[in-house]
Amino acid sequence: METPLQTELVDLVPNGKHSEGLRPVSTPTAGDERVEGPRRSCAEGEGFLQKSPSKEPHFTDFEGKTSFGMSVFNLSNAIMGSGILGLAYAMANTGIILFLFLLTAVALLSSYSIHLLLKSSGIVGIRAYEQLGYRAFGTPGKLAAALAITLQNIGAMSSYLYIIKSELPLVIQTFLNLEEQTSDWYVNGNYLVILVTVTVILPLALMRQLGYLGYSSGFSLSCMVFFLIAVIYKKFQVPCPLPSHFANITSNSSLMQFSREETALLGKTGTPAVCTPSYFTLNIQTAYTIPIMAFAFVCHPEVLPIYTELKDPSKRKMQHISNLSIAVMYIMYFLAALFGYLTFYDGVESELLHTYSKVDSFDVLILCVRVAVLMAVTLTVPIVLFPVRRAIQQMLFPNREFSWLRHTLIATGLLSCINLLVIFAPNILGIFGVIGATSAPCLIFIFPAIFYFRIMPTEKEPARSTPKILALCFAALGFLMMTMSLSFIIIDWVSGTKRHGGNH
Repeated sequence: METPLQTELVDLVPNGKHSEGLRPVSTPTAGDERVEGPRRSCAEGEGFLQKSPSKEPHFTDFEGKTSFGMSVFNLSNAIMGSGILGLAYAMANTGIILFLFLLTAVALLSSYSIHLLLKSSGIVGIRAYEQLGYRAFGTPGKLAAALAITLQNIGAMSSYLYIIKSELPLVIQTFLNLEEQTSDWYVNGNYLVILVTVTVILPLALMRQLGYLGYSSGFSLSCMVFFLIAVIYKKFQVPCPLPSHFANITSNSSLMQFSREETALLGKTGTPAVCTPSYFTLNIQTAYTIPIMAFAFVCHPEVLPIYTELKDPSKRKMQHISNLSIAVMYIMYFLAALFGYLTFYDGVESELLHTYSKVDSFDVLILCVRVAVLMAVTLTVPIVLFPVRRAIQQMLFPNREFSWLRHTLIATGLLSCINLLVIFAPNILGIFGVIGATSAPCLIFIFPAIFYFRIMPTEKEPARSTPKILALCFAALGFLMMTMSLSFIIIDWVSGTKRHGGNH
């Protein structure tokens, strides 16, 4: 039977910390005893939340601050990322029907895994992903979850900053109407990504309460809706096949470098586009499709912190927020992929915006789209950084009180390392593929299922009960997906290396 809301507010205190502020509510004593286990870990999540200066730090000080709509914005923005730019390429390598099937499957499975997370957190009164791992498997489970979150989100932030490095110089060149390449600092992607990090991303990342970022989340989602509208509009404006003089139009040096870096992944650069849609396709590049989709729907580390700040929280309400967010992003993903693919067909590149530079690098609408995407990914970085900082605090400072110095140093150190990776790594697409094939299946499929299996009491659900058997099958599916994707990606790398070796 569903626990009453009043009981849930006390029993499900985030990270297992009691709240004297809710003591007037009549609640069972057993609920208090149930959450004592992880009590000493309460300080680990304070980086997300605002502490009341007049009280001891209790997570329930933050209940009632973030509305349903703002939570949808936060979670939708956590789901939305650079993956939307690569989905048209994914459709070109799967076909429309297979793509729709895979996208639907990943979206439904993501919703089910959030259901498992919420049920697990309801049993033990924990609202931190890593602490669920600790409750299920002790320190190894906590470290495994923290490592997966760190790798996943570092990969995501790297892809966002890489888009800034690649696209912002082109935007500035277009605004200044510069047709020739220059060596000025203001069109150098390396300088620009550092400037954006210091002036925009870092100040937002230093905020303590995640709910405040909901306003930037709404703006970011609006930017991506504009991107989607432009992609749909351009479908009816761009001729297919492209006239030969369009294909000769060049863009700035950073985008040309970005294109060369993608050549190995694309495998078909320079081939003429056939203006006929494919409904079912299988090739070696299809191996990248599932990691891209899995990466595109990862929001699970952010679910529990957003649940913590939800006004009048309940599992049912948070599940509705999750379902709505996933549904909105599912529709946006499919429409962006479909119309992007139907614009360029087999000529689409793995970064959709770069493909439009074949048409007209000074197109005003595409320029506006680039600006919108740049703003969207810039505002997404701080939200993605929060769970990474929490994971580091879980691993290195598990029992420490909140410190502004540590809070600032972790954010600064993370952004510095990611900037160095983006500046010096010649190609992050391989790393992106590995992360999408490893940490994403762990966070979506494997960990929520095995945490649920271990945490759910056997007196409520025996080991051979249907929900637990389904959870184990869910984990096995995630492991199979991870193994297959990694195998095909490694085969593609090896064959690509041999091809390049043969050319030399």
